[in-house]
Amino acid sequence: MRLINSVFSAVQDFKISLITVVYNAENTITSCIDSVIRQNFNNVEYILIDGGSTDGTIQIIEKYRHYLSHFVSEPDNGIYDAMNKGIKLATGDVVGILNADDFFADHTVLSAIANAFVQNNANILYGDLDYINENGNVIRKWRAGGFTAKSFNLGWMPPHPTFYCKRNLFEKFGLYSLNYGTAADYELMLRYLHVNKLPAYYINKVIIKMKIGGKSNNSLNNRVKGLFFDLKAMRNNQILLPILTVIVKPMRKIIQYF
Repeated sequence: MRLINSVFSAVQDFKISLITVVYNAENTITSCIDSVIRQNFNNVEYILIDGGSTDGTIQIIEKYRHYLSHFVSEPDNGIYDAMNKGIKLATGDVVGILNADDFFADHTVLSAIANAFVQNNANILYGDLDYINENGNVIRKWRAGGFTAKSFNLGWMPPHPTFYCKRNLFEKFGLYSLNYGTAADYELMLRYLHVNKLPAYYINKVIIKMKIGGKSNNSLNNRVKGLFFDLKAMRNNQILLPILTVIVKPMRKIIQYF
């Protein structure tokens, strides 16, 4: 009983810094914020970084200001620069990112994450993700599974929107690099998990619902650029056969549709 009470107390004291980066997302920001508010875990530092939206995003955010620990609205150098701004403001035990176009799969996500960190003494955690269409139907299932030392060499990566890590890791191993374009999240996870071999805990749970049409996939030109950024990240982060891995990596997505 004393052990149970100790774990319960540790979870209650555990603090999650959650960062949402937004720019002109008036059609999705409400569902994103609402999914945070509905969480049954309360020790959340919610940080919202806006890139200077010119649509109705700011007006929507103003309705939720009392739920926000920090709100910044100013021009930035892209989504990863904005994420870095949020990380520098964070004071929680761990940091996670919730994109403005995404939302939590259910109201228990953050409590499950906090419990997993505390009970497994984890430094990094990731889970599963569903892609949904405009009608809310699941069209693709990203089931990450566990990973080994060889996983990244075989084109594996965890879904970045489900990636949570101890805040002090950013101080030790660096923030998101702006030298990798849309692959900055992939490069950071390579750097943490593959190069520095930091242990990670896989939580077998759908954490995020993501709407189709991300920036790196919304045109053929962006997809080609994304592959080159992936290749650059691989070459700079000890991937054994980067040319082969950059071919295999997108092919792994096929099974997610079945």
